[in-house]
Amino acid sequence: MDDPVQVTVDAAGLAEVVLNRPEKKNAWTLAVFDGLAAAAADLAGRDGLRVVILRGAGGCFSSGIDLSVLQGFAADLSAVKSEMLAPPEGRAANRFQQPVTAWAELPVPVIAAIDGVAFGAGMQLALGADFRICAPEARLSIMEARWGLIPDMGISQSLPRLIRADLAKDLMMTGRILEAPEALELGLVTRLADDPLAAARQLAADLTQRSPDALAGAKALVEQGWTLPPGAGLALEARLQADIIGGANQIEMVMANIQKRAPKFR
Repeated sequence: MDDPVQVTVDAAGLAEVVLNRPEKKNAWTLAVFDGLAAAAADLAGRDGLRVVILRGAGGCFSSGIDLSVLQGFAADLSAVKSEMLAPPEGRAANRFQQPVTAWAELPVPVIAAIDGVAFGAGMQLALGADFRICAPEARLSIMEARWGLIPDMGISQSLPRLIRADLAKDLMMTGRILEAPEALELGLVTRLADDPLAAARQLAADLTQRSPDALAGAKALVEQGWTLPPGAGLALEARLQADIIGGANQIEMVMANIQKRAPKFR
């Protein structure tokens, strides 16, 4: 049987992580949860990684958690609650959060290419990426309220950086479905594209022409500094810049611009 999460990495360091249950609109089983976490961990240790694209097979990003998973949870709620409340030692995220939060921890840009639907767990995975490129006809929803639940896969870390608190409450409490243009207007989507995967690959190619040190620094500045008070935020900016300036990749970026050629980074 095909793996429910497939990973490819090309010679340029572009990785594509594919939810591969197209017959189920890429609904999440426990194997998908664990496969995504394992994919992120593997990529984190890979030399030369430059950009990651998250996508779904078969023209659909993800319809959310497979109902069989919820049924399985009901059979042993005490074990599920124990996993929720006791993350592995040394890690803040539990088993159900790690497949989403791990992408923010990678030092490279992560792009979600969204077509079809991004519902529930699929929506939270998309929110865990740095960029979301969405088909105009796609639909999105933080859908957990329809099952009497709250979203609990890292949304407390991603959503506050994107939208106002009242809008977040509206989406979480109602579980309503958004058309892509409204999601763009609210700030949940980076941009719309008729072919999200092609647009994601083009953005990835563009990003490989930037210093990987600068990309990692910019990502860290947002992930770590967006909610810091001024003193701590300014100190973070200075520390990140001090690590980058004068380094081989920063000098190569300058020389490539002066010489009007493509950069060659270490």
